[in-house]
Amino acid sequence: MYDSESDRHRVGTRVRQARIAAGLSLRAAAQRLDVSPATLSAVENGKTGTAIPRLRALATVLGTTVSWLVGEQESLGNDHPRPGVRPEVVAEPGSESPGAWRKFPPLEIDPVLAAAIASFVETGYHGATMRSIARRAGMSVPGVYHHYHDKQQLLVRALDLTMDELHWRARAARRDADTGRARVSHVVEALALFHTHRRELAFIGASEMRSLTQDNRQRITSSRNELQYLLDEDIDTALNEANLTTAQARVAGRAIATMCTSLPQWFRLEGPATPEQIAVEYAGFALGLLGIREDRPATSCPAGTPTG
Repeated sequence: MYDSESDRHRVGTRVRQARIAAGLSLRAAAQRLDVSPATLSAVENGKTGTAIPRLRALATVLGTTVSWLVGEQESLGNDHPRPGVRPEVVAEPGSESPGAWRKFPPLEIDPVLAAAIASFVETGYHGATMRSIARRAGMSVPGVYHHYHDKQQLLVRALDLTMDELHWRARAARRDADTGRARVSHVVEALALFHTHRRELAFIGASEMRSLTQDNRQRITSSRNELQYLLDEDIDTALNEANLTTAQARVAGRAIATMCTSLPQWFRLEGPATPEQIAVEYAGFALGLLGIREDRPATSCPAGTPTG
């Protein structure tokens, strides 16, 4: 994790240089990375840390190397690609395959962040301390501060992780659909799957926005709004395809999103319904709310019944 203030600004400056050299706008680069423009902007401005997996993705998209981005190479020799010159690369296995957005492998996060996420869920942001997080991570308090300079940074990292994953999954789900109706169905399915498979992260996202500083709250809110706008756009397309109109389309869009974000409050993996069953049911609920006929048969899972 490159997360000290000096590291963040050095990496951010080089990311911006590489993006400009590659001839990419902020939005275009963010789309290739499957993150929000707000997240990429935060990286470039040194406001958020940069983990190694993200550095690898940045290097691939911007046509450079991780070593150059972190400043380990002041200049690049003939054996290394320069910023803006894209090398031939192989995509991460499964990252571009149809339906990859439905798969949820274990998260690869550092022990401190994992401990912080568990602590925020158990005691809330204000109930957790750096000492309790260190104890849960099996580390010394100075060891925790070596990686994260305060508790706010841990919360921001958890929420950035959430938003990055939501953005790439929603966009990948949309790419797997060829009609507005299918895009609505897929995006709702992706949202429901995330909020059940990644229940702890989703719970923090729903409950701890109030604990962010003003700047961080504005940035995360902007990222959330971008997702809502994608769903709203697909709703408009789906309604037009079905020759339907509703003055309440925006209200319906927010109701559909809220339906998904409330899942962590009651869903349990040990309950009678699987995340996949819930996701299919919720996609059907969304189409029904919009007055769009659902072609596929309903499943028999008790999705509307809280499982404790």
